[in-house]
Amino acid sequence: MNEIPKIMFGSADRSVTRIGLGGEGVLRTHGRTDEARVVIRTALEMGIEYFDTAPAYSGSEEYLGSVWKEKPERRDSIFHTSKSAQRTYDGAMRDLRSTLSRLGTDYLDLWQIHDVRDQNDIAQIQSENGALRAFLEAREAGTVRHIGVTGHHDPEVLTRCVNEWPLNSVLLPVNPVEGILGGFLTDTLPAAKKRGMAVVGMKVLGGGHYLFTENGLTPERYLRYALSQPVDVVILGCSSPAEVELLVHVAKDFQPMSADEQKELLDLFRPHAERLAYYRGRK
Repeated sequence: MNEIPKIMFGSADRSVTRIGLGGEGVLRTHGRTDEARVVIRTALEMGIEYFDTAPAYSGSEEYLGSVWKEKPERRDSIFHTSKSAQRTYDGAMRDLRSTLSRLGTDYLDLWQIHDVRDQNDIAQIQSENGALRAFLEAREAGTVRHIGVTGHHDPEVLTRCVNEWPLNSVLLPVNPVEGILGGFLTDTLPAAKKRGMAVVGMKVLGGGHYLFTENGLTPERYLRYALSQPVDVVILGCSSPAEVELLVHVAKDFQPMSADEQKELLDLFRPHAERLAYYRGRK
């Protein structure tokens, strides 16, 4: 049976599966432990190695930690990520300690500065007592192997982070809306690649808002589009084992979209692109 394709994580000496289980879907809930654990175990059993979460994602860290507690022997094969949206050194360090405790691990493969939205965020994060210092110290200590940044509000802001901070990765939106509007895919992504960073794609289905299966706008089509961009990993939040299986199926049978196929998809979104970029900040 064919395996999920893998890729080196940016310039790091570590390979990862090209798809990952996102922290959304059933993982971004409270009180649905059994459902969440089934989704996590399905992803693990089907060969997914990249797992994404964040303190902001409801009970996702606890759900994941409960599965890893059962399978400690799998830790080294898992590329585990989390995030902190704290802007101060002390706040970020508190988040890191809590995340490690909830996940039941003593290190993260990737820790990300979460949801950088504007220039004020940047100023706070890179100040003397800002969160960036916590990220750099944690990487130096080996508590986290790699550090990154995430954002979906303003491509200019995220591009500045990529250009100015000594990061290993960036997490950004990858979908047809972004193919039309530009910014994240035309500026941030190339800047990250130029610096040897890994690029991880999110918002692939637009939070489910872009799905119109009767018109051919299926999860498979959006996943193929995302994987056809020069990204390393694409993550998707899942709410059932069937959704995990679909994600794995697309990755295993992946054939890049031709230029004509991509144009056809983008043309469907072109009249409504700005309105559909609901996750971007409004200037």
